[in-house]
Parts: sequence; C-alpha cells; structure tokens
Amino acid sequence: MDEQVPALCEQLVRAVTVMLEPESRQEYRLEALKFCEEFKERSPLCVPCGLQLSNRSHSPCVRHFGLHVLEHVIKFRWNDMSREEKVCLKDSVMDLISHGMHPILEEESHIKDMMARIVVEMAKREWPQHWPDLLNELDSLTRVGEAQTELVMFILLRLAEDVVTFQNLPTQRRRDIQTTMTQKMDVLFAFMLNILQQSVQQYQHLKTDPANSVKAQGMCRVAVASLKTLAGYIDWVAITHIMADNCKLLGMLCVLLSEPELQLEAAECLLIAVSRKGKLEDRIPLLILFGDEAIEYILSVAQMADTETLEEKRYILLKRICQLICTLGTQICALTQSPDLKVNVPGNFNKYLETLLSFTRHASQFLTSSTILTWGTIFRHEVLSRHPQLLAAIPDFLRSSMVSIVRVGFPSKDNSPSCKYSRMDYESDEDFNGFFNSFRALMGGVVRAACYLDPHTGFCIAKEWLQFQLSAPLDPGPHNAQPGDALCSPTSTSFLQWEAMTFFCECVTSQLFRVVPKEELPVAEGIGLLQQVLSYETMDPLILSFVLTNLSSLMPFITCLSSYVPPVLSKLLDAISFPLSGDMKVSKSRGEMNVRRHANSSLIKVCRDYPELVQPHFEQLHARVTALLGEEQLLTQMGKCALMEALILASNQFKSYDRQQVLLEELIGPLVSGCVSEKTQRAFSGPDEFIYFVGADILMHQQEEEDRGAPSRSQLSLCTFALLGMVKRSQWPTDPEEAKAGGFVIGYSASGAPLLRNPGARLLLKVLDSLLALIRTMNNLYLPEVMGKMGDTFCKSLNMLAMDRKLLMGTSQSAIEDCDLPAKTNLSRIQFFFASLFDNCCQILGHCGPSMPHEFYSVPDLASRLLSSVFTNADNVPDYRLRLILRVLVKPLILSCPAEKYESLVCPILGPLIIYLYQRLSQKWLSINQRTVVSEEDYTEEDSECQEVLEEQLVRQLTREVVDLIGSCCIARKSNDFCASGADVGHSAGQADGDEEEMMTTEAVAPGPIELTELGQFLLANEEISTSLLVISFSPLVWKDTMACQKAASHLCWPLLKQVMSASPLPADAALCVFSNILCGLQTHGQHESCKFPLVQLSFQTYEALRPQYPELRGLMEQVPDVPRDSLEQFDAKLLAPPQKVGEKKRREHFKKLIAGCIGKPLGEQFRKEVHIRNLPALFKKKTKSAPDSDSVLSSCDSSLVALFQP
Repeated sequence: MDEQVPALCEQLVRAVTVMLEPESRQEYRLEALKFCEEFKERSPLCVPCGLQLSNRSHSPCVRHFGLHVLEHVIKFRWNDMSREEKVCLKDSVMDLISHGMHPILEEESHIKDMMARIVVEMAKREWPQHWPDLLNELDSLTRVGEAQTELVMFILLRLAEDVVTFQNLPTQRRRDIQTTMTQKMDVLFAFMLNILQQSVQQYQHLKTDPANSVKAQGMCRVAVASLKTLAGYIDWVAITHIMADNCKLLGMLCVLLSEPELQLEAAECLLIAVSRKGKLEDRIPLLILFGDEAIEYILSVAQMADTETLEEKRYILLKRICQLICTLGTQICALTQSPDLKVNVPGNFNKYLETLLSFTRHASQFLTSSTILTWGTIFRHEVLSRHPQLLAAIPDFLRSSMVSIVRVGFPSKDNSPSCKYSRMDYESDEDFNGFFNSFRALMGGVVRAACYLDPHTGFCIAKEWLQFQLSAPLDPGPHNAQPGDALCSPTSTSFLQWEAMTFFCECVTSQLFRVVPKEELPVAEGIGLLQQVLSYETMDPLILSFVLTNLSSLMPFITCLSSYVPPVLSKLLDAISFPLSGDMKVSKSRGEMNVRRHANSSLIKVCRDYPELVQPHFEQLHARVTALLGEEQLLTQMGKCALMEALILASNQFKSYDRQQVLLEELIGPLVSGCVSEKTQRAFSGPDEFIYFVGADILMHQQEEEDRGAPSRSQLSLCTFALLGMVKRSQWPTDPEEAKAGGFVIGYSASGAPLLRNPGARLLLKVLDSLLALIRTMNNLYLPEVMGKMGDTFCKSLNMLAMDRKLLMGTSQSAIEDCDLPAKTNLSRIQFFFASLFDNCCQILGHCGPSMPHEFYSVPDLASRLLSSVFTNADNVPDYRLRLILRVLVKPLILSCPAEKYESLVCPILGPLIIYLYQRLSQKWLSINQRTVVSEEDYTEEDSECQEVLEEQLVRQLTREVVDLIGSCCIARKSNDFCASGADVGHSAGQADGDEEEMMTTEAVAPGPIELTELGQFLLANEEISTSLLVISFSPLVWKDTMACQKAASHLCWPLLKQVMSASPLPADAALCVFSNILCGLQTHGQHESCKFPLVQLSFQTYEALRPQYPELRGLMEQVPDVPRDSLEQFDAKLLAPPQKVGEKKRREHFKKLIAGCIGKPLGEQFRKEVHIRNLPALFKKKTKSAPDSDSVLSSCDSSLVALFQP
C-alpha cells in the first residue's frame, strides 16, 4: 500500500489545485471536490497521505487539506483505529509540529490553527488516561522554537474553549479533562505566565536593536499568543491563580498596557479578570485595580490612545479600557452592596468617577453610551448613591449629558467631532439613528436617576439651558435659509439644541415633581420659567413644538398658582390654530401639523390631569373651542375631535349626568343626526351606494378628477372620530357618593353593585345601527364582484397603509424626516379614509363595553347584530383587518361582558368565531408550508416575493392575536402575559407590531400559578366551545411561529386540558390529537430554547395525565425516532404501577430522553455528521458501600422484636 501513497498524493494535489483555482471550470471543480470527499470518507490511506501532504514543502492550501484529512480521521475514525495506529498518528503529528513548520513569521495562521485543532481533537479522546505525558510533550515543544511555543499556546487555548467554553464533548470526557486541568492548574498557569514573562522580556530587549527586529517580532507573536491563551483561562480558573504571588498577573497586565504591540491583548485580559462572576468574597482581591497606581496606568493608556489621528486599533483599545472602567464600577457596586463583606468605598472613588466621566465626555457616542449603564447602577446603588464624592459629581455628569444627547454624529456628516468615530461604528445614518434613539432613552433614565439624588441641581441646570434657548436667536443653518424663509429644519443647529434641551428638561422636571415635596418645590423659579415659556413667540413650527413640550413639563407648577391656567389654555389654543402654509388639500408642512397635534394632545392632557383647575375657566374654554369648531377650513377633522375630547374631559368634573349629557348633545348630537339621516343610511345600505357616497368611484378613472366625495368623507370621519372620543372620555365619577348625587346611578345589581349610566350612551345607542351597517358595508367592499368591477386602483385603496406595512416588515425609517409631507393623491386620501374609518368603528364598539356596560350589553339581540355586521364576508376580509377586529373590538367586548350575559352574548359570538379562526389559520399555514422556492420567471410582478413575505407576517400576527385573545379570556395570572401584549396598538390607521417579538428570550418561563378566569371556566363547561378551545390552543404548537407556540405551550394548553379532563374524559382520538400536536411542536420548534422548555414540560404533563386512560399514546411514543423501547417500557411501568414515588424532576428527565429523537434541531445541525467520542476509564471510582447482611442485622436485635416479623 505504501507505494500507492505518492501517486495518490499527486492526484489529491491536482484536485485541490483545481478546486481553488479561479480559472477552473465548474464541472471540473465539482469533480475534484467529489474525489477529495470520497477519499476522506473511504480511503484507508488517509493518514499517510495526510501526513505527506502536510509537509512544509507543499503550498499552504495543500498543507491545509492534508491537515484537514488528519483531523477528519481523528474525528470520525478514531474509534476504529488500533492502539498502535493511534500512537503512530500522535507521534507523527507531534514530529510534524517539531520539524515540519516554517518560522513563526512565515507560517500561515490557518496552518497553525489546523495543527492546534488536531492535537486538541486527540487530547479530547485520549487525555489524561491514555496520554498522561501531554503537558510534558507540550513543554518540550516550547524549547524547539518560537513557532512551536506559539502553537502550544494555541493548543492550550483551544482545549480550554472546547472543554470549558463551548463544552462540545460528552459529559464524562469533559469532566475528566476539566478535572485534570483544574488539578494541574498551578503548573499550567505558571507555565503560561512564564512563557508570557520570558517572551515579553526578550521582546523588550530585542526591539531596540534593528538587527534583531525579526527575532523581536517573533517574540512579540509569542507574547500575544500567551495573552490570548491567558484570556481563555482567566474567566474560569480559581481566583487564587490570578491573585497568586501578590497579584503578579494583574500587575504585569497593567504594565503591558503601555506596550503598544501588546496593550490591546493585555486590556482584554484585564477586562475578563474584572468581569468575573461567582462568590462576592472571591472578587474582593480585584479591588487592587482601584489603587492609585493601577488607575493611573489605565487612565494614561486611555489618554495615549485618544490621539487626534484616529486609528482603528487605538479606538478598539479605547473601547476595551472603557469597558474595563465600567466593569470595575459594576464590581464595586456588587461588593459594597453586601453588608456581610463590609467592603468600604475606595478612598480614591472620586478619581474613579473622574475617569468614568472622561469617557462619558468623549466625542465617540459609542464610548459615551458604554458608560451609561454604569452611571445608572451607581446612582441607584444603596450605598454609593449617598457617597459625598458621587453627589459632588452629579452636576458634572448632568452637564456632560447635555452635550451627548444632541443628535449629531451621523456618519455622512462632519458637523461634530463624533462623526469620524461614527463612521467606524455604524454602516449608515439609519444604523446610527437607531442606536442614538436607544442611547438617548437610556441616558434619559440615568439623568432621572441622578436628579432623584439631587433634583434641585438638575432643575437649576435645566432652567439655565431653557432660558438660554429662549433668549438665543434661531439659527436655521446655511443650507436651510432660503430667500425670505428663515425656518429651521431637522438638521438646523437651533433645532438640534432645542430638541436636546427639551428632552433634558422633561427628564429633570419629571423627577422634581416626583421627588420633592410640594411645599419644597422651587415655585418662584418654576412659575418664572413658565411665564418665560408662555411669553416666547415664534412662527417656526419645529421650535414651537418644543416650546409646547416644555410648557407641558412645567404644567404641574400651575397647581401652585392657578391664575396661570387661562394663559396656558390660550397658548395651547393659539397653537391648535397655527396657520398652515399653502393649500391644506394638496400638501402641508410636517412641522406645522406636528404643532397642531402637539397642542391638541397638551390641551387634552391639561383637561385630563387638572380638571379641577380647568373647571373655573370652563366657560371661556367652551366659548373659544366653539369658535374654533365653527371655522370649517381652519382645523382638520382630527383637530376638531381633539377639541371636543378636551371639553368632554373637562366636563367630567361637573359630576352631573344632566350637564354632561347636554354638552355631549351640543358637541356630538349634530354629527349623530347627520349619520342617521336618510341619505347616509341609504349610503350604508350596500357597497355600490357607499362607494358613490364617499367618492371612491373616481379611482376607476386613470386621471385625477375633482374629488366630489370629499365633504361626505370629511363628515363621516368627523362623526366617527367624535364618537370615539366620546366613548373614551365621557365617564361617571369614581366616588360612589358623587356618582349617586350626580344622577349616574339608575339601580343596583343582584349583588348590590350600583348600575351606572354613561352620559354618552343615548347618543351611541342612537347611532349603533348605523355603525353596524357601516362595518357590514365596508366588509362587503372586499366581495370579489365589487373589487372586480371597481378595478385595480380601487383595490389598492383597501390595502394596508404603507406606514403600517413598513412597521410590520421592519423596514428602516429615514434617519431624518422630510420637512414637508408628500402631496396627497385621490388614492392616498381614500385609502387613509377607509383605514381610519374602519379602525374608528371597531374602536367605538370595543370601548362601549368598558365605558357603558349597562346600556350596551342590554341592547336586544346584540350578539346576532354584531355577527351579522362585523363578521359579514369574513372569508374575503384581509388578515390585517381581521386582526384589528379581534384586538380592538372582540377582546374588550368579551372581557368587559358581565357574567349574566355570557350565555346570551359570549357563547354565540366566541363559539363560531373560534371554529372559523381555526379553519382560516389552518388553511393559511398549510399554504405557507406548501410554498416552495420558485424561479424569477414564475413571478408575475416584481413585488410578488415581497407580498408573500408580507402575507406570511400577517398570518403570524393574526395567529398571535388569536392566542392572545384565548389567553386573555381564559387565563388569570398576577402578571398576565396576554394582557401585557393586548394594548391598543397596531390599529390599521396607526401602529403595527414589528417583528421584534421574534427576538425572544431563551430563558425559561418564570414559574407561577396559572388559574382559569370565571369566563374561562364557563367556556370550558360548554362542550362545543371547550372542544374548539382545545383545538385552537394546541394548534399553534405546530404552526411555524415561535411566539405563538411559546405562549400557547407556556400558558394555554395545560390549564385548558386539565380543566376539560376534570369535567369529562376526552375521546381517544382527541387525546391522540393533543399529544401528537405536542410532539410535532417539538419537531417544529425544538431548536428554540424558549419553546423547547415549555413543550417538553407540556408533553411530560400530558403523557402522565393521559397515558393511564389511553393506551394508544404508547403507539405514538414508539414512533418517536430512536426511542429506546426498554426505557419506554420502564417509564410506563413506573407510571402505571409505581412501586415507589419517584421525584418529578427525575421522571421529567427520563421522559425528556425518551422524546429526544423528535426534538427539532437548528438547520445547521440537521445534516452534520455525528462525532462520537468514547468515554475512557473513570479517573475516580465511586466507593460503594456493601449492603449489610440481613441475618446479622436481625441477630443483633432483641429476640422479641424479631419474633414480631416471623410468620
């Protein structure tokens, strides 16, 4: 066979050359690859050929292939080799390392890596039992040369990574090797430290001699390798090794920080050492780095690295030093927190704070952001937060934060020193903008934490900044000032400063009013500042928006001096009518519209939070609002509704049913009358009539025409927005006595609870039939015959809004918004109208339950009327509309329903709805699963693929919505996960959920008692509904959405199944279906830890509960791939006839091993060839206690006691 090796090697060399040669034809390359792969898998000559190809006479690519062949043999053939073959291969590899390597500077890094991998693979299989001299052989290699010494370091590093970090070998072998490494760590650590010390000394001695520059570089490489290897050990070895010889290692690392070629690796070693977890008492020695000398070393290195010439390596070093400083802060926080350790705050704590502050002030936004969490931890620390040196540092921190929250530093610009750093940290302006938004939110939290400790200082600084901005002239910037136009843009200097100042003032004032008692507030300064804000006049919409924000943040001061309420209201009302430039119907400034929206929301906030202060001025407010509402062209419909909402909120303070009802009749009555008019009712009677009424038929024509339907659309929008504002804002007094005195109580329930009436109920009930008819008609717009008749443009008007689509798809938004909104077309107007109208109608009905339960749930035949309206033509209604219906209509309607209406309202709606949702989602997921990759020629449109992704994302969101609905109805928890995600977000005219929910935590679900709600118990007592509930709860386990699966498995399935089983036994086919879904869910989602844990737990609970009654489950278990039959038999035997009680944990672990074959794997592992590493004889044998002889035990007992047990 030996004579075949040279010829075979020549063939392999040619094959490798063909594979890697750029000019090779594809078929030749594939043929060469096939030859090489077959050689590795089948040839008996792999070892001699691999050794020969690894010879340094070959090219690096051929050598790498030869080493790869050897690695493949060790991984997959080692168990079949004889002892002599193993020893021969090991000796050959060690000889290759000794004599087959190029000098250290010439040897390729991938060759070194492959050699280290080969040695480690052998060690993982043979050390220490069959290769006890490994460490001695490695020590001998270090005497051969620098290349061998560096390789030894790589071997030790990779061994630690495989065994400790990645743990990618069997448990017993890992335990054997790690135990041996721990036992020999004194020698091993001293060995690595000695290599480092010697190489550093030689490098420092040789680097000054130009004649020995090559030798010096070689020693530098060895030192770098030593530091990297130490970094792989420092994290997990006993702290005594790190602190040995009076902290020799830490001292050496601090000194190496000043060595340019080694400082980065030294900094990383120090960072890992300081980041150690574990027992607090073991970390106390790390406080040596708080010494003056260590801090000076660290600070001086940071100053040296921060030079005018920006270099990537120096910048990375700065990041490591910054991380080191921050981690030191985390350690001192942990150590001083514990009263048992009695660790004092370091005497030079102020010097540490100065060092930390220097990084906070750095021009790099990344470095600044890296310090924020540390500042937050210190400010919230029980001990350090009271330290005088920290309190003295708060003003400096606040002033540095004022600089860092200014939105500058975009990679594409040069308007700040931070721009050059951003170009190294971020790919684009969008990336930087995303980072900056999250950074500033974090900074805001830390500013609030600082102001919690010293609110007065924070207020003084905010006051100075606000006063400066109020007095400073506006600077629109050289590129923004057009002839006759001096308005700011989002890139103007003044805009950026106002934006940052406003954010800072909001953070400061919120803490001031939260922390400082009312009698200690700086009222005079606050009122003076409020007066200055009220007096400030500007026609720049962007700046005025910030002025309104500052007005809102200072609003609590009016509780101290109510005479300022009228000027505040006047300022807000003036802003609401802020003049718009140009034609409102064509285009308008984004800034101008934002001013109006901002003023509307601020007015609503004042009326909501300070109704008792607004009430004395209600008549003036009412008169001003009435005047504004009378000017048709002045306000948008949403603006008018906001004014109505403000009046309704203020009127709640009347606490009089009659007065509130009169106001509602005045505001909403005319709109309701128009909505129930004969003309409008005729428009709601069918799709054709409605399309004509709102003017959507103009979309059938190609050219833009006069929009004759605009008045009708405007009136409908105003009516629905106003009704929504009424049902959300109109309410009765919270105090029962005030409610009774105000005429809100109309009786008492059987339980004695008062029945309260809502002042807006009469108007709502008057228009209810019209709302239901409108929803029915809008659903019928999706009828195929209607859409076919109206054409493609009309169909687009029924699509999801572009902004919702972007949010759903996670499309990045522009870093800086345009100043002007795009000009509207007929299509965009009608599309937004349809979306907002449907959204409003659903929200109105959804809010009726919580707002006016007695009147609404007493409507005759409410269930049938809702079903015939909301769910008309449901098959053709798109998923995004159906999702909206479930979230904002069905969910609050069901959850607010009184128990006495469950039978007449909930069952008729929820029963058919659950069945329909299951059928619809099943079909959708089946379609998604059957989808295959198609060629570009198969697409009829360019965006077909994008449309498929959008549709799939909508199915995911709808699935989650269904799980959320079932969970909210049935499951009661102290911290209900379903309620947390059930907020009113994602409306079709507003927001939509992004895909961040996919980024789920991999931690196990926090344990907690899961109980059924009263509604859940009622639903599960109904046989038909309980079956459909079980089906739809277990179905998400097999649908390919991890979020829905995790929620269903964690919170839904077991409580529902347990309740159903307690009432009546399941049919056998239902039990099989339930358990089958769980196993399929494990196959589908098992690669996700967040799903695997609850699915394994669910499968265990279900099998234990069902197996005694349903023997058929045994057949399902036998179909699990690679299930050990004897182990399954043993588990069943213990389950069916337990000889003794076995702990749940042991039973669960046993069951988990049984179903391991059906737990899904990540795609990257599904086709990976299995590596089998055999266990070696145990290093330590357990001492087994011999069982005492029963006769000897009995003979030692008293004879009368023995007689009791004799037959």
